[in-house]
Amino acid sequence: MAKMSMIEAIRDAMDVKMTEDRDVLVFGEDVGYFGGVFRCTAGLQEKHGLHRCFDTPISEGGIVGIAIGMAANGLRPVAEIQFADYIYPAYDQIASEASRLRYRSNGDFTAPLTIRTPVGGGIYGGTTHSQSPEALFTHISGLKTVIPSNPYDAKGLLISAIEDNDPVLFLEPKRLYNGPFDGDHQKPSVGWKSHELGEVPEGHYTVPLAKARKITEGNELTILAYGTMVWVAEAVVKNMGISADVLDLRSLLPLDLDAIVESVKKTGRCVIIHEATRTSGFGGELSALVQEHCFYYLEAPIQRVTGWDTPYPHAQEWAFFPGQKRLTRAVKTVMKAA
Repeated sequence: MAKMSMIEAIRDAMDVKMTEDRDVLVFGEDVGYFGGVFRCTAGLQEKHGLHRCFDTPISEGGIVGIAIGMAANGLRPVAEIQFADYIYPAYDQIASEASRLRYRSNGDFTAPLTIRTPVGGGIYGGTTHSQSPEALFTHISGLKTVIPSNPYDAKGLLISAIEDNDPVLFLEPKRLYNGPFDGDHQKPSVGWKSHELGEVPEGHYTVPLAKARKITEGNELTILAYGTMVWVAEAVVKNMGISADVLDLRSLLPLDLDAIVESVKKTGRCVIIHEATRTSGFGGELSALVQEHCFYYLEAPIQRVTGWDTPYPHAQEWAFFPGQKRLTRAVKTVMKAA
Protein backbone atom coordinates (compact mmCIF):
# COMPACT_ATOMS: atom_id res chain seq x y z
CA MET A 1 0.00 0.00 0.00
CA ALA A 2 1.06 3.57 -0.64
CA LYS A 3 1.19 6.19 2.10
CA MET A 4 -1.04 9.10 1.13
CA SER A 5 -2.51 12.28 2.51
CA MET A 6 -6.24 12.79 1.96
CA ILE A 7 -5.39 15.20 -0.86
CA GLU A 8 -3.36 12.51 -2.61
CA ALA A 9 -6.01 9.84 -1.99
CA ILE A 10 -8.77 12.02 -3.49
CA ARG A 11 -6.57 12.81 -6.50
CA ASP A 12 -5.75 9.12 -6.91
CA ALA A 13 -9.44 8.18 -6.86
CA MET A 14 -10.15 10.59 -9.71
CA ASP A 15 -7.09 9.41 -11.61
CA VAL A 16 -8.17 5.76 -11.27
CA LYS A 17 -11.65 6.47 -12.58
CA MET A 18 -10.45 8.77 -15.38
CA THR A 19 -8.07 6.02 -16.49
CA GLU A 20 -10.73 3.30 -16.33
CA ASP A 21 -13.60 5.26 -17.85
CA ARG A 22 -13.28 7.99 -20.48
CA ASP A 23 -16.75 9.23 -19.57
CA VAL A 24 -15.36 10.56 -16.27
CA LEU A 25 -14.47 14.28 -16.44
CA VAL A 26 -13.18 16.65 -13.76
CA PHE A 27 -13.80 20.40 -13.80
CA GLY A 28 -14.29 23.48 -11.66
CA GLU A 29 -12.62 26.75 -10.75
CA ASP A 30 -8.81 26.45 -11.05
CA VAL A 31 -8.85 22.64 -11.09
CA GLY A 32 -7.04 22.25 -14.41
CA TYR A 33 -3.74 24.05 -14.98
CA PHE A 34 -3.44 25.19 -11.34
CA GLY A 35 -4.47 21.81 -9.88
CA GLY A 36 -7.06 23.17 -7.44
CA VAL A 37 -6.69 25.51 -4.51
CA PHE A 38 -5.76 22.52 -2.30
CA ARG A 39 -4.00 20.67 -5.19
CA CYS A 40 -6.51 17.81 -5.18
CA THR A 41 -6.52 17.78 -9.00
CA ALA A 42 -2.84 18.51 -9.57
CA GLY A 43 -1.49 16.70 -12.64
CA LEU A 44 -4.84 15.41 -13.88
CA GLN A 45 -5.04 17.85 -16.79
CA GLU A 46 -1.49 17.07 -17.85
CA LYS A 47 -2.19 13.34 -17.79
CA HIS A 48 -5.72 13.17 -19.15
CA GLY A 49 -5.91 16.23 -21.37
CA LEU A 50 -7.59 19.62 -21.58
CA HIS A 51 -10.98 18.17 -22.51
CA ARG A 52 -11.23 15.86 -19.49
CA CYS A 53 -9.86 18.11 -16.74
CA PHE A 54 -10.60 21.77 -17.31
CA ASP A 55 -11.18 25.13 -15.66
CA THR A 56 -14.57 26.81 -15.53
CA PRO A 57 -15.73 30.39 -14.99
CA ILE A 58 -16.57 31.49 -11.44
CA SER A 59 -20.20 30.37 -11.65
CA GLU A 60 -21.22 27.65 -9.23
CA GLY A 61 -24.71 27.39 -10.74
CA GLY A 62 -23.13 27.03 -14.16
CA ILE A 63 -20.65 24.39 -12.97
CA VAL A 64 -23.39 22.17 -11.55
CA GLY A 65 -25.74 22.96 -14.44
CA ILE A 66 -23.31 21.69 -17.08
CA ALA A 67 -22.56 18.68 -14.88
CA ILE A 68 -26.25 17.78 -14.88
CA GLY A 69 -26.41 18.10 -18.66
CA MET A 70 -23.33 15.94 -19.07
CA ALA A 71 -24.67 13.31 -16.68
CA ALA A 72 -28.06 13.17 -18.39
CA ASN A 73 -26.26 12.46 -21.66
CA GLY A 74 -24.16 9.57 -20.40
CA LEU A 75 -21.02 11.14 -18.94
CA ARG A 76 -19.86 10.89 -15.30
CA PRO A 77 -18.76 14.40 -14.32
CA VAL A 78 -16.88 15.21 -11.13
CA ALA A 79 -17.45 18.89 -10.42
CA GLU A 80 -15.51 20.82 -7.80
CA ILE A 81 -16.97 23.73 -5.84
CA GLN A 82 -13.88 25.46 -4.50
CA PHE A 83 -15.32 25.97 -0.99
CA ALA A 84 -18.64 24.73 0.39
CA ASP A 85 -19.33 28.34 1.43
CA TYR A 86 -19.88 29.12 -2.26
CA ILE A 87 -22.15 26.22 -3.10
CA TYR A 88 -25.35 28.17 -2.44
CA PRO A 89 -25.65 29.66 -5.96
CA ALA A 90 -25.77 26.04 -7.17
CA TYR A 91 -28.40 24.96 -4.63
CA ASP A 92 -31.31 25.22 -7.03
CA GLN A 93 -29.51 23.12 -9.63
CA ILE A 94 -28.72 20.48 -7.00
CA ALA A 95 -32.09 20.46 -5.23
CA SER A 96 -34.47 21.06 -8.13
CA GLU A 97 -32.68 19.39 -11.04
CA ALA A 98 -29.93 16.88 -10.24
CA SER A 99 -31.65 15.19 -7.30
CA ARG A 100 -35.00 14.86 -9.07
CA LEU A 101 -33.97 13.94 -12.59
CA ARG A 102 -34.54 10.20 -12.21
CA TYR A 103 -37.95 10.75 -10.57
CA ARG A 104 -39.16 13.43 -12.97
CA SER A 105 -38.20 11.40 -16.04
CA ASN A 106 -39.66 8.14 -14.69
CA GLY A 107 -36.19 6.61 -14.88
CA ASP A 108 -35.50 7.64 -18.47
CA PHE A 109 -32.64 9.89 -17.28
CA THR A 110 -30.28 9.72 -14.34
CA ALA A 111 -27.71 12.13 -12.94
CA PRO A 112 -24.53 10.13 -12.20
CA LEU A 113 -22.54 13.15 -11.08
CA THR A 114 -20.31 13.87 -8.11
CA ILE A 115 -19.87 17.29 -6.54
CA ARG A 116 -16.71 17.66 -4.46
CA THR A 117 -16.26 20.54 -2.04
CA PRO A 118 -14.12 21.32 1.05
CA VAL A 119 -15.98 21.94 4.32
CA GLY A 120 -15.32 22.94 7.91
CA GLY A 121 -13.00 25.19 9.81
CA GLY A 122 -9.78 24.85 11.72
CA ILE A 123 -7.63 26.68 9.15
CA TYR A 124 -8.48 30.30 10.03
CA GLY A 125 -10.64 30.62 6.95
CA GLY A 126 -13.15 32.93 8.62
CA THR A 127 -16.85 33.07 7.97
CA THR A 128 -16.64 32.63 4.18
CA HIS A 129 -14.28 29.64 4.07
CA SER A 130 -15.28 27.50 7.06
CA GLN A 131 -18.93 26.51 6.78
CA SER A 132 -20.39 23.01 7.14
CA PRO A 133 -23.71 23.05 5.22
CA GLU A 134 -24.29 19.29 5.09
CA ALA A 135 -27.71 19.42 6.80
CA LEU A 136 -29.10 21.58 3.97
CA PHE A 137 -28.38 18.78 1.52
CA THR A 138 -29.49 15.80 3.61
CA HIS A 139 -32.98 17.32 3.37
CA ILE A 140 -33.01 16.75 -0.40
CA SER A 141 -34.56 13.49 -1.59
CA GLY A 142 -32.52 11.83 -4.32
CA LEU A 143 -29.14 13.23 -3.27
CA LYS A 144 -26.48 11.27 -1.40
CA THR A 145 -24.23 13.07 1.08
CA VAL A 146 -20.81 11.67 2.01
CA ILE A 147 -18.08 12.95 4.38
CA PRO A 148 -14.80 10.99 4.71
CA SER A 149 -12.51 11.33 7.71
CA ASN A 150 -9.29 9.74 6.44
CA PRO A 151 -7.38 8.97 3.22
CA TYR A 152 -8.34 5.29 2.98
CA ASP A 153 -12.04 6.07 3.15
CA ALA A 154 -11.72 9.17 0.99
CA LYS A 155 -10.42 7.23 -1.99
CA GLY A 156 -12.80 4.30 -1.63
CA LEU A 157 -15.84 6.49 -1.01
CA LEU A 158 -15.02 8.83 -3.90
CA ILE A 159 -14.70 5.93 -6.33
CA SER A 160 -18.06 4.64 -5.07
CA ALA A 161 -19.55 8.12 -5.55
CA ILE A 162 -18.27 8.42 -9.12
CA GLU A 163 -19.63 4.97 -9.97
CA ASP A 164 -23.04 5.68 -8.42
CA ASN A 165 -25.89 6.34 -10.83
CA ASP A 166 -27.36 9.12 -8.70
CA PRO A 167 -25.90 12.48 -7.64
CA VAL A 168 -23.48 12.45 -4.71
CA LEU A 169 -22.31 15.44 -2.70
CA PHE A 170 -18.79 14.62 -1.51
CA LEU A 171 -17.78 16.88 1.39
CA GLU A 172 -14.07 17.00 2.23
CA PRO A 173 -13.06 18.27 5.71
CA LYS A 174 -10.26 20.62 4.77
CA ARG A 175 -8.59 20.42 8.21
CA LEU A 176 -8.05 16.70 7.53
CA TYR A 177 -6.46 17.09 4.10
CA ASN A 178 -2.92 16.73 5.43
CA GLY A 179 -3.39 14.82 8.68
CA PRO A 180 -5.74 13.81 11.51
CA PHE A 181 -6.75 16.64 13.87
CA ASP A 182 -8.02 16.08 17.39
CA GLY A 183 -9.09 19.68 18.00
CA ASP A 184 -5.98 20.80 19.89
CA HIS A 185 -4.57 23.54 17.67
CA GLN A 186 -1.58 24.08 19.97
CA LYS A 187 -0.15 20.63 19.34
CA PRO A 188 2.24 19.98 16.45
CA SER A 189 0.43 18.71 13.39
CA VAL A 190 0.73 15.04 12.45
CA GLY A 191 0.66 13.83 8.85
CA TRP A 192 -1.38 10.97 7.46
CA LYS A 193 1.69 9.10 6.33
CA SER A 194 2.42 8.06 9.93
CA HIS A 195 -1.18 6.87 10.48
CA GLU A 196 -2.55 3.45 9.56
CA LEU A 197 -5.49 5.03 7.72
CA GLY A 198 -2.95 6.83 5.54
CA GLU A 199 -2.17 3.43 3.99
CA VAL A 200 -4.12 3.48 0.74
CA PRO A 201 -4.29 0.55 -1.70
CA GLU A 202 -3.15 1.25 -5.24
CA GLY A 203 -5.65 0.98 -8.05
CA HIS A 204 -9.38 0.45 -7.80
CA TYR A 205 -11.25 -0.30 -4.58
CA THR A 206 -14.49 0.96 -3.08
CA VAL A 207 -15.93 1.76 0.33
CA PRO A 208 -19.74 1.39 0.43
CA LEU A 209 -21.65 4.65 0.80
CA ALA A 210 -24.05 3.40 3.48
CA LYS A 211 -21.69 1.78 5.98
CA ALA A 212 -20.34 3.40 9.15
CA ARG A 213 -16.87 2.64 10.50
CA LYS A 214 -16.32 1.85 14.17
CA ILE A 215 -13.20 3.78 15.26
CA THR A 216 -13.17 2.53 18.85
CA GLU A 217 -15.31 -0.10 20.55
CA GLY A 218 -16.77 -0.11 24.05
CA ASN A 219 -19.90 -0.66 26.12
CA GLU A 220 -20.41 2.52 28.19
CA LEU A 221 -21.17 5.15 25.57
CA THR A 222 -21.81 5.73 21.85
CA ILE A 223 -20.41 8.83 20.14
CA LEU A 224 -21.77 9.59 16.68
CA ALA A 225 -19.41 11.70 14.58
CA TYR A 226 -18.26 12.40 11.05
CA GLY A 227 -15.45 14.31 9.37
CA THR A 228 -13.01 16.12 11.64
CA MET A 229 -15.10 15.40 14.74
CA VAL A 230 -14.23 11.70 14.50
CA TRP A 231 -10.71 12.50 15.67
CA VAL A 232 -11.90 14.83 18.43
CA ALA A 233 -14.13 12.03 19.69
CA GLU A 234 -11.34 9.44 19.54
CA ALA A 235 -9.03 11.72 21.55
CA VAL A 236 -11.64 12.36 24.24
CA VAL A 237 -12.39 8.65 24.66
CA LYS A 238 -8.69 7.90 24.96
CA ASN A 239 -7.96 10.75 27.38
CA MET A 240 -10.94 9.96 29.62
CA GLY A 241 -10.21 6.25 29.61
CA ILE A 242 -13.80 5.27 28.96
CA SER A 243 -15.17 2.28 27.06
CA ALA A 244 -17.01 3.78 24.11
CA ASP A 245 -18.10 3.12 20.56
CA VAL A 246 -16.99 5.98 18.32
CA LEU A 247 -18.89 5.63 15.05
CA ASP A 248 -17.62 7.44 11.98
CA LEU A 249 -20.83 7.72 9.98
CA ARG A 250 -18.96 8.41 6.70
CA SER A 251 -22.27 8.68 4.84
CA LEU A 252 -25.13 10.85 6.11
CA LEU A 253 -27.50 9.80 3.34
CA PRO A 254 -27.76 6.90 2.96
CA LEU A 255 -27.25 6.49 6.73
CA ASP A 256 -26.11 3.31 8.46
CA LEU A 257 -28.98 3.34 10.95
CA ASP A 258 -28.47 -0.33 11.82
CA ALA A 259 -24.97 0.37 13.16
CA ILE A 260 -26.23 3.32 15.21
CA VAL A 261 -29.12 1.39 16.74
CA GLU A 262 -26.99 -1.65 17.50
CA SER A 263 -24.41 0.49 19.30
CA VAL A 264 -26.82 2.61 21.33
CA LYS A 265 -28.84 -0.42 22.42
CA LYS A 266 -25.59 -1.90 23.69
CA THR A 267 -24.27 1.18 25.53
CA GLY A 268 -27.47 2.96 26.59
CA ARG A 269 -25.88 6.39 26.22
CA CYS A 270 -25.32 8.60 23.19
CA VAL A 271 -23.42 11.80 22.41
CA ILE A 272 -23.56 13.41 18.96
CA ILE A 273 -20.91 15.83 17.71
CA HIS A 274 -20.63 17.89 14.56
CA GLU A 275 -18.97 21.15 13.55
CA ALA A 276 -21.99 22.72 11.86
CA THR A 277 -24.28 25.12 13.69
CA ARG A 278 -26.64 23.53 16.20
CA THR A 279 -30.15 24.56 15.16
CA SER A 280 -31.47 22.24 12.43
CA GLY A 281 -28.04 20.63 12.20
CA PHE A 282 -27.79 16.97 11.23
CA GLY A 283 -27.28 16.13 14.90
CA GLY A 284 -30.95 16.91 15.47
CA GLU A 285 -31.93 14.23 12.94
CA LEU A 286 -29.54 11.75 14.52
CA SER A 287 -30.94 12.51 17.96
CA ALA A 288 -34.50 11.94 16.74
CA LEU A 289 -33.56 8.63 15.15
CA VAL A 290 -31.81 7.40 18.31
CA GLN A 291 -34.81 8.40 20.43
CA GLU A 292 -37.27 6.69 18.07
CA HIS A 293 -35.35 3.44 17.78
CA CYS A 294 -33.59 3.17 21.16
CA PHE A 295 -35.87 4.93 23.67
CA TYR A 296 -36.30 1.99 26.03
CA TYR A 297 -32.55 1.32 26.05
CA LEU A 298 -31.42 4.87 26.90
CA GLU A 299 -30.01 5.44 30.38
CA ALA A 300 -29.58 9.20 29.94
CA PRO A 301 -30.73 12.05 27.68
CA ILE A 302 -28.92 12.32 24.36
CA GLN A 303 -26.29 15.07 24.29
CA ARG A 304 -25.29 17.21 21.28
CA VAL A 305 -21.99 19.05 20.88
CA THR A 306 -21.97 21.41 17.89
CA GLY A 307 -20.86 24.72 16.49
CA TRP A 308 -22.71 27.81 17.70
CA ASP A 309 -25.65 29.44 15.94
CA THR A 310 -23.43 32.21 14.58
CA PRO A 311 -21.32 32.84 11.51
CA TYR A 312 -17.96 31.10 11.82
CA PRO A 313 -15.81 33.71 13.62
CA HIS A 314 -12.26 34.34 12.46
CA ALA A 315 -10.93 35.81 15.72
CA GLN A 316 -12.75 33.27 17.93
CA GLU A 317 -12.27 30.18 15.79
CA TRP A 318 -11.49 27.84 18.68
CA ALA A 319 -14.45 29.04 20.72
CA PHE A 320 -16.71 27.99 17.84
CA PHE A 321 -14.90 24.76 16.99
CA PRO A 322 -16.36 21.84 19.01
CA GLY A 323 -13.17 20.71 20.69
CA GLN A 324 -12.20 18.25 23.37
CA LYS A 325 -13.28 20.40 26.33
CA ARG A 326 -16.87 20.73 25.17
CA LEU A 327 -17.12 17.08 24.20
CA THR A 328 -15.62 16.03 27.54
CA ARG A 329 -18.27 18.01 29.41
CA ALA A 330 -21.03 16.36 27.39
CA VAL A 331 -19.58 12.90 28.00
CA LYS A 332 -19.38 13.54 31.76
CA THR A 333 -22.99 14.74 31.76
CA VAL A 334 -24.32 11.68 30.02
CA MET A 335 -22.18 9.30 32.05
CA LYS A 336 -23.33 10.79 35.38
CA ALA A 337 -27.02 10.71 34.52
CA ALA A 338 -29.03 8.09 36.37
